Amino acid sequence: MKSIFPERIICLTEETTETIYLLGEQKRIIGISGFTVRPSKAKKEKKKICTFIDANIDEIISLNPDLVIGFSDIQADIAQKLIKRGVTVWINNYRDINGIFKMIGQVGMLVNQIEKSNNLIKEINTKLEVIKKKVKNFKIKPKIYFEEWYDPIITNIQWVSEIIELCGGENIFPASKKESLAKDRVIKNSEIIVEKNPDIILVSW
Repeated sequence: MKSIFPERIICLTEETTETIYLLGEQKRIIGISGFTVRPSKAKKEKKKICTFIDANIDEIISLNPDLVIGFSDIQADIAQKLIKRGVTVWINNYRDINGIFKMIGQVGMLVNQIEKSNNLIKEINTKLEVIKKKVKNFKIKPKIYFEEWYDPIITNIQWVSEIIELCGGENIFPASKKESLAKDRVIKNSEIIVEKNPDIILVSW
């Protein structure tokens, strides 16, 4: 019987590429995001077919994927174009750390590595617990500004805020973590950032 698991996967974002590599199933990946950093060898081994908001639809079709994996409302247009061309697309929409764990578990099911994905989740969770204990008695909580995108200025998603707090920091835009969509986390006036006077600035673009 032919395998029921996808064998020609395109990952539109880095996290699923990294997860599939960690599960030892990188042979299934045929295309990745040009923004992929981890693992470093992925960029050498796999074809780069997209950025975060743009993708070469014709090139993706030509690679004959049996699954394309993306993330969030920002990639909705890419997903729609591919679906209209008959491609199977899975858009993950996790917003918090628990959602990331669910994504890892779901990817594990997709590539037939449930046990490995469960072990990976446990390993990451153990590391998070160690960090929690280390920062528990920190006397100083640095004020953190996290910028997800620069034009327009978009501040952090919920899981970023959770990590900031888990590591002993204070998110200067705590209310933003309640907003699921990127458009609802736009900072319209950059002067607000200056006024909040963050101790540490992190950017992900």
